[in-house]
Amino acid sequence: MITHVLKDGVSWITLNRPDAMNALTPDHRNHLIHLLEEASASDNTRAVVLTATGRGFCAGADLRGGPPPTARAAGDIARVVRTGAQRLVTAVLDCEKPVIAAVNGTAAGLGAHLAYACDLILAAESARFIEVFVRRGLVPDGGGAYLLPRLIGVHRAKELLFFGDALTAAEAHRLGLVNKVVPDDELEQTARTWAERLATGPTRSLALTKQLVNASLESDRATAFTAEAAAQEINMTTADATEGVTAFVERRGPRFRGR
Repeated sequence: MITHVLKDGVSWITLNRPDAMNALTPDHRNHLIHLLEEASASDNTRAVVLTATGRGFCAGADLRGGPPPTARAAGDIARVVRTGAQRLVTAVLDCEKPVIAAVNGTAAGLGAHLAYACDLILAAESARFIEVFVRRGLVPDGGGAYLLPRLIGVHRAKELLFFGDALTAAEAHRLGLVNKVVPDDELEQTARTWAERLATGPTRSLALTKQLVNASLESDRATAFTAEAAAQEINMTTADATEGVTAFVERRGPRFRGR
């Protein structure tokens, strides 16, 4: 089950299967993708928080339903990965609104990659991050081998992927995988504070900035600089850019409307 509440410009998406450590069934995964796409398209949504209930943030894909991977026909597994885990992580990366992961507990496998794909990551002190694939004799999916080297470098990424050791929230913070660690009972309020700041910001500027940063990981300097100039051209047509410059000239705080 996934609950969804839109309040004060913030889309709160909560994984709510605590008895299953919030493992994702195909239906839950598709619902989550739909909510992220909806957030991108909605003028009323200006930030997203992804969190969960219980002891787990997300234990990854729910493997209890359907045939085991070894029983699938040739080509089926690749198709399932492309249309499932990869599509979910892509929905987070491509969401036009900033996405905060508020990791309340264990994030394992695809659950960890779901968090890593978010723009900002808050972790409760009790949170843990685990690359469980190697423990099951599997190859990481959901973009793990893509995301981790870009976040912490090749050698650290291989260490996590090869050994599958659990990282505490403090260790994840030290490696640069999370932005901030907070006491468990402060996670929701901290996420709310960050999200509300983003929701009162220049929404189109944030979307373009997200696109520039994400694309820079794949670009040479000339391509990145060209994209930056194009983004500036687009952004200067927004009402928030006009408001930001006007507020500076008038020596007052800007009142951004997300347009």
